[in-house]
Amino acid sequence: MSKSLYETLGVSESASADEIKKAYRKLARKYHPDINKDESAVDKFKEINGAYEVLSDAEKKSQYDQFGDQMFGGQNFHDFAQGQGSGVDLDEILRQMFGGGGGFSGGFGGAQGGFGGFGAPDLDITTRITVPFITSIQGGKYSINVEGKSFDIKIPAGIKSGETLRVRGKGKTHQGQAGDLLIKVEVADSPEYDRKGQDLYKTFDVPLKEALFGGKIAIETPEKEVSLKVPTNTKNGQKFRLKGKGIPDRKTAMKGDLYLIANVVLPDIDTIDDEFKKVLEEKL
Repeated sequence: MSKSLYETLGVSESASADEIKKAYRKLARKYHPDINKDESAVDKFKEINGAYEVLSDAEKKSQYDQFGDQMFGGQNFHDFAQGQGSGVDLDEILRQMFGGGGGFSGGFGGAQGGFGGFGAPDLDITTRITVPFITSIQGGKYSINVEGKSFDIKIPAGIKSGETLRVRGKGKTHQGQAGDLLIKVEVADSPEYDRKGQDLYKTFDVPLKEALFGGKIAIETPEKEVSLKVPTNTKNGQKFRLKGKGIPDRKTAMKGDLYLIANVVLPDIDTIDDEFKKVLEEKL
C-alpha cells in the first residue's frame, strides 16, 4: 500500500515521532518562502506542512497507516496537494478529511468510495485521456468532455503514463454533494524523443563536414532551438548532454537532462565530384 506522506518528509514508515519532527524541521527550514525564493518552494512548503499535520498527530497517523494513499483517492500526496490549487489551506483540508477520529469523517472519496460515511453512493467518475508527449513534459491545459460537460484541466509537467489525476467536484452529484473526476492519463508516443526516467533522448543529424571538422548545428528542443557545437572527429552515436533540460520530477521539481545523440550523415557517393571521389578512394 502506497504511503506517500512519508516520502514527502523523507522518512520511513517505521520512523519515530522524533525522527518525523526532525525531518519536518529540516525541510521546513530549507523550503520556507522567506528563505527559499524559488517559485516551487511555496508548494513544497505547503506539502511538507500538510504531511506533518497528519504524521505528527497520533490519531490521524493511525488512520493514514491503515488506509494509506487511498485517502487521497489513490494518488500520491504531491498530486493531491497540487490538485487543491494555490489559494487553499491544505492543512485545513487535511483536518477536515481526517477529522477527530472514527474512520473517514471528511468529505472525500476514500476506500469505501463514500462522502460523509460508509454506505454512501460512489459519486466519483473515472475516465481516460491521451495527452501529447510535449504536454506531458511541459504541462499545460487539456480540454476534456465528460457526460456532456466540457472544461479544461491542468496537466502537471512531468506526468507519466498510468498516473491518475483527480479533479474535485466534477463527479456525480447527490443530495447537494459532488464526487470527483478520476482521470487515467496515457502519454502519446513521440517520433523525436525517448523518455528514460526524467531524462530525454533525441537523435540529430550531423553532416559529414561538421563531423570531421567541427561546427555548430541548430537543434529544436522542447524549450527552444539551441545551437550545439560539435567538435572535430564527432563519432556516430556520440552523446551530448544538456544539463537540466529534461523532464521535471513531480515530487522534487528537479529536472533531468536532455541527451542529444549524433547521427553522422554520409553523402551519396553518386553526388560527389569525380575528381574528389578519386582522391577519397586513394586516401581513405
